Amino acid sequence: KHNDCYKKKSVDELHTGSSNGSMRGDMARICAITGKGSQVGGGYSNRVRATKFNPTGKRRRQVNLQKKTLFIPELGKKITVNVSAKGLKTMKKRGAYQTLKKAGLVS
Repeated sequence: KHNDCYKKKSVDELHTGSSNGSMRGDMARICAITGKGSQVGGGYSNRVRATKFNPTGKRRRQVNLQKKTLFIPELGKKITVNVSAKGLKTMKKRGAYQTLKKAGLVS
């Protein structure tokens, strides 16, 4: 019964937000453009881990998310998205409207 909420979401399912394109409804730390999420990695650098009696735990490495409000001239309105730094570079390269359209945030 309760396993439905633990299923891994596809990128298309993550791109469902409110009517203005905001990702506030789904509060997971996931980029709206690239679909990047957090990763779990080691706690220290390689030099510290090389010492014998220094056990470390894991730490979660969060994605560099920025909340940005963009004006889209093709739509004539503003859209708020949670986007990673890499997603911002992608929008700068390809254009905001085309990138958001490919991600399914605008029609």
